[in-house]
Amino acid sequence: MRPEIVKIHAVEPEPSLINYVAERIRQGAVVGLPTDSFYGLAVDPYNLHAVERVYEIKGRERNKPLSLLIDSVEQAEELAYELPDEFNLLAEKFWPGPLTIILKAAPRLPLKVTANSGNIAVRMPDSPVALAVVRAMRCPVTATSANLAGEAECTTAAAVVEQLGDLMQLVVDGGTTPRTVPTTIVNLSGDGRWSLQREGAIPLPAIEDLLGDQ
Repeated sequence: MRPEIVKIHAVEPEPSLINYVAERIRQGAVVGLPTDSFYGLAVDPYNLHAVERVYEIKGRERNKPLSLLIDSVEQAEELAYELPDEFNLLAEKFWPGPLTIILKAAPRLPLKVTANSGNIAVRMPDSPVALAVVRAMRCPVTATSANLAGEAECTTAAAVVEQLGDLMQLVVDGGTTPRTVPTTIVNLSGDGRWSLQREGAIPLPAIEDLLGDQ
């Protein structure tokens, strides 16, 4: 069965539509959601059945944690065991934007979300639609890219439907995403050391200018 398509204005998302999408996520739906990089698979991270569906849909290995979209530094504080000084520097410089930060997870987070790693990956997207959904949910949503493992990431709702349409309930059409490269991932979960896990939209020299050498 093809998913429901909800078209939402990319810059000024309609509150009634955002609330509808948030309610569907609360009910356990897997939703294709535009971000500032690619379309992602958004579910309630505290709904373990919905989280399991994300792994099943993507064919993703269970030892890979899911990244989460947040709308504030305060939300990161609730998810993380602690926020090192490097986090504050990165968040102030690059958020909202295409930077994912890996932190030690707070003990209350479900192990399925952290993939038993003890870590959590968070980012604040530069996307009015994604931020509005997170705010309407009043909690983070998952953000792993809406594509099958090994296949190309999707920059349009139509591409999401083509790849995953029969596997999900709803796709938010917020137009073409503004970037065609993934987020940069910085790992701050080590003991006093940072490391680059993936170089993406933000180049390594920009991170090194802020934090120094790895």
